[in-house]
Amino acid sequence: MDYKIAVCDDEQNQIEYLSSLVRDWAKQCGCTARIVPFLSAEAFWFQYEGEKDYDILLLDIEMKQMNGIELARQLRASDESIQIILITGYPDYIAQGYEVAALHYLMKPVSREKLSAVLKRAVTNLHKKERSILVWCGKDCQRIVTDTIVYVEVLSHKVTIYTTDKEYRTKCSISEMEQLLGDDFIRCHRSYLAGLKHIARMTKSEVVFEDGRSVPLARSAYHMANQAFIQYYKEI
Repeated sequence: MDYKIAVCDDEQNQIEYLSSLVRDWAKQCGCTARIVPFLSAEAFWFQYEGEKDYDILLLDIEMKQMNGIELARQLRASDESIQIILITGYPDYIAQGYEVAALHYLMKPVSREKLSAVLKRAVTNLHKKERSILVWCGKDCQRIVTDTIVYVEVLSHKVTIYTTDKEYRTKCSISEMEQLLGDDFIRCHRSYLAGLKHIARMTKSEVVFEDGRSVPLARSAYHMANQAFIQYYKEI
């Protein structure tokens, strides 16, 4: 597994120390850790606004200007899935750590064993979270929970993602969307991907969803789509 981990501390030596512990943990558990260092809360927030795919944040509390608690509050306003691990030299912030739903609170100097245990918990939580994709809709990066996607329509690299209650428009090819969404979606037509979870039935010419919407089903795709539909419900 590949995890994107931010280390945010205003002391370079602390960033280097924590990063080395994270690398050792990743090597030991056989995963890949993409470690991104930040010397201030502001620097992380600026980067995060364009890249919301961080899995874990090791966050020092005592920093100049915006402190770790303030940053965590801003994150939690829009992101409930990122695993926040607060790090400090003082025990006075524990209550505030609960307020921002921090996974854990580590005291400096951080021990290898304690950090490894907390990272293991963070990874467990990440595997429990809803699977999502990130797409660019104009100038905004939008997170969409894949289980809510009913179907996708792709015409000349212009993509419309139809969820249970919204529509999102972005630009990419149908092959790129197919790879992004994974095995829970079938390519039922050259211009359509259908979410197996939402399919109610199939005819020879269309896929009908539980909410009454439908998309075309190509004759050449019928056998593959029907088999995938049957197999999906055998496995859940």
